[in-house]
Amino acid sequence: MPTFDDIQTALRAHPRRWLITGCAGFIGSNLLETLLRLDQTVVGLDNLSTGFRHNLDEVRSLVTDSQWQRFTFLHGDIRDPRMCRQVVAGVDKVLHQAALGSVPRSIADPLATSDTNINGFLHMLVAARDAQVSSFVYAASSSTYGDHPDLPKVEERIGKPLSPYALTKYVNELYADVFFRCYGLRTVGLRYFNVFGKRQDPNGAYAAVIPRWIASMLAGRQVQIHGDGSTSRDFCYVENAVQANLLAAMVPVDAGSAVYNVAVNEATTLNQLFAYLKTILTAHGVMAIMEPLHTAFRAGDVRHSQADVSKAMRELGYAPAYRIDAGLAAAVPWYCQHLGNSAPGAGAAVSAAVSAGVSAVASASASAGASAGNSADVTASADVSHAHAG
Repeated sequence: MPTFDDIQTALRAHPRRWLITGCAGFIGSNLLETLLRLDQTVVGLDNLSTGFRHNLDEVRSLVTDSQWQRFTFLHGDIRDPRMCRQVVAGVDKVLHQAALGSVPRSIADPLATSDTNINGFLHMLVAARDAQVSSFVYAASSSTYGDHPDLPKVEERIGKPLSPYALTKYVNELYADVFFRCYGLRTVGLRYFNVFGKRQDPNGAYAAVIPRWIASMLAGRQVQIHGDGSTSRDFCYVENAVQANLLAAMVPVDAGSAVYNVAVNEATTLNQLFAYLKTILTAHGVMAIMEPLHTAFRAGDVRHSQADVSKAMRELGYAPAYRIDAGLAAAVPWYCQHLGNSAPGAGAAVSAAVSAGVSAVASASASAGASAGNSADVTASADVSHAHAG
């Protein structure tokens, strides 16, 4: 079984042509950065509804001129079949990240979520089939587990969807499997579990919990938690998701169509998460962090989520390099640099924290305890449902 290092070496030796949909979003832009650093040729598609040009600008600043010249960006929509055919022409590998994420967004507007996540997904499958791409890797979601009570979550056991968003992601899996059975298109779905990291948007009603909380803490605002805070999630640093995508695209899957959990098999409650963030920020100069305000529960969210990643480890060689403590240590300086205008020096302070190690975060984990709990709570003021590429 090739390791992730082996895959990167092979890609440098024999570059491929890739398509990333949602390339200006959170996970998409991280995939773009990694592939360009590996001297790959990349076509990117984004309608910039939840992605941003400044994410592309940041990637541009992090790669060489020759690497950036290997990237072609098209401003377009996956609901446009002609655009889908255009961007997939001549492509070897598709990394499909484009979607309308967020459980609350889907409850507010199920038609828009369905149109993008199902119809757009189908347009991409048809285009990939017709272009005879060698593999089609797509962003699935841990929301697919729905109301199934078992922990940790195993790919073959799912419950009933609890939101329109969850339903669309399950339909994606069904369509992907049918396209392999009917047309031989190799498809791999990656069920992301609350991915966090650089270039994750903290703004808007559906912002993910970690950047939203950090932005609030830096600005001296109170964090809100829906429920008593014992809701748990398997938070996954974005570099783990990048690794999973490249492995899924490059490692042959015997079944031809498969889904895998992408996480670290570690449950963290919202109260624990708050303690992690408060400790790493206050210990290094960010002051006046108020205790959280606990409010009413929120409809449509899974109460507890933790992944069994043994299938991905066994079949793809997936080996998550970052647990939550190391992931936060890597991510917080970026968040502070980009979100910390209201807290001068915060970015430098947290950078110093990281250079000194992650002992502050580890101590927060110990003091908060390790129990994921089984009580009934929902999510935080930001969207802790199931982070997506955006």
